[in-house]
Amino acid sequence: MICWLDTSAGVAGDMLLGALVDAGAALPQIQAVVDQVVPGSVRLSQRQTVRQGQRATKVEVEVLVDDPPHRAWAQVRALVHQAGLHPDTAALALRVFGLLAQAEGRVHGIDPEQVHFHEVGALDSIADVVGVAEAVRLLGIDRVVGTVVAVGEGTVRVAHGLMPVPVPAVAQLAIGWPTRGGGLPPVLSHEPGEHDHLASDHDGYGDRGPGRGRPEQIMVGELATPTGMALVRALAATWGEQPPLVTRAVGIGAGTKDLPGRPNVVRVVLGDPAPVGGTDHSLRAGESDEPPTEVSELAANVDDLDPRLWPGVLDRLLAAGALDAWLVPATMKHGRPGQLLGVLCRPADADRLTEVIFATTSTIGVRRHARLRRRTLERCWLPVTVDDHSVRIKVAHQGQVIVQATPEFADVAEVARGTGREQREILRRAEAAAVAAGLVAGAVLDEGSPKQPKTHLNQ
Repeated sequence: MICWLDTSAGVAGDMLLGALVDAGAALPQIQAVVDQVVPGSVRLSQRQTVRQGQRATKVEVEVLVDDPPHRAWAQVRALVHQAGLHPDTAALALRVFGLLAQAEGRVHGIDPEQVHFHEVGALDSIADVVGVAEAVRLLGIDRVVGTVVAVGEGTVRVAHGLMPVPVPAVAQLAIGWPTRGGGLPPVLSHEPGEHDHLASDHDGYGDRGPGRGRPEQIMVGELATPTGMALVRALAATWGEQPPLVTRAVGIGAGTKDLPGRPNVVRVVLGDPAPVGGTDHSLRAGESDEPPTEVSELAANVDDLDPRLWPGVLDRLLAAGALDAWLVPATMKHGRPGQLLGVLCRPADADRLTEVIFATTSTIGVRRHARLRRRTLERCWLPVTVDDHSVRIKVAHQGQVIVQATPEFADVAEVARGTGREQREILRRAEAAAVAAGLVAGAVLDEGSPKQPKTHLNQ
């Protein structure tokens, strides 16, 4: 999964966390991971807010401890190591904290191991960093492209006194990355006819500003925090315009400031690589992407991987674009029990998914069976209601005749968690609702059925 990270309006840890939660990362799972690192010390909550007319998710980080300690880098590292986090989550969190420690060490002229400072040791920063790292894992993000970072202007009061923007740690972390200082650029109203909406639809100055088309600069203060800048540098290897994507999700995270004329938000756009000159991902207007008829199969033998890691491996492969992924128990050489890992994918994705297999398992070889042919039924997703919650029914059909209709189990599990009921009860109710809606084998789909494209589900 590719993530385009838009920090053109600034970035802070809670803003990026809000954007990832808005894109689909489950906050309860993030809270559980934060609790592993600093038990009972931080409470996360989310709410919807508006920044200059744009809806966004604001993640509130509430510190539950009076007078939280200023921890050194070594102490933070020990907390993460001892927490038992998923290896991907731990690695990213440690990379962020390491960048922060190096930057502060450089600023203060001391060894990073000796750094004692509020920004790294504060509980809210730990929650932001660990939370973002877990959200990245949950969403299956394996590549991030960033943008220019807006750092702001003016001064800000920190533990060491009044500092100019960007503060020294941000300036240090920004070395090698494009940034923009000064006030936000002027807000120009749309001319009539330029877009399908009017200038009056926006909260910018437009015709109401001091001189149409030439409003005054907006003083903004600090827009990029050390934690936010460190997250950008740890996540993104490159920067530029949004790469070609088949968009799967968009997330918008709000900052605390509500700046006039510009939304104080971070945006993430998640998606799969768009096709270049091929047909594997070709889209037709009004339809979801078609399951490819030509696929590749990857296979690997593994006999020395901790079995507790396999669910995460399969999740990672599916999130990275695999059409399907599975395990078959096998007896390896010397009579050792092992697993045969199988992955079905588009030919264009085979090399990338091979790298995912090498990164997430202990195998030293991956076989590839290229250019296999497969036949699939057409499918669509139609919603039914169970206990006031929506559950998608996956309908496989030939022409308009239904062949199979089954509830999406991910929806069943989510409803079960939300209602406190057993999964088997929700599954039974969803099946009954599907029958009541006429979604049964042999029935004919209405031409006007609201078919829903598949999102984050294997084909």
